[in-house]
Amino acid sequence: MIVKIRKWRIEDAADLASVLSNKKVQDNLRDGLPYPYREQDGKEFILAMLSADENGTFAFAITVNEKVIGSIGAFRQTNIHSKTAELGYYIAEEYWGKGIMTEAVKQLCSYVFSNSDMIRIYAEPFAYNIGSQRVLEKAGFQYEGTLRRNAVKNGKVLDMKMYALIREE
Repeated sequence: MIVKIRKWRIEDAADLASVLSNKKVQDNLRDGLPYPYREQDGKEFILAMLSADENGTFAFAITVNEKVIGSIGAFRQTNIHSKTAELGYYIAEEYWGKGIMTEAVKQLCSYVFSNSDMIRIYAEPFAYNIGSQRVLEKAGFQYEGTLRRNAVKNGKVLDMKMYALIREE
């Protein structure tokens, strides 16, 4: 399998809708996404990513053998955190546990550090999402602590884990 990240294309909307119409995928993401996720929702997201400031939004499709199977992005923070980016990602359930996301995270982080002034990329997976934590660890992120009772998802109060990757000096 050849894993690559690439810029979004409007024709990716149908594949994106297919991935995000899975409740198991959405259960690991922040709220705000429609469910079920329609192709039109995907087009709107892709247009927003393509028109975003390229110095603050690093958004890519994740592909395997040229097929879009997910999304990955790093988003510049503000104020005193302006050289820090938050990482977010997801892939279709049938691709979980195959090392694909680890490879995509490595590619994204390499791109961000090579093409911006970012010094830190962080992610905050839900504490129950062991798979996501393993992705981050295998991609070189360090566990920095537990954010206790930090989120409410599906009516449950949840802990989150803080992971970060620091630019090599």
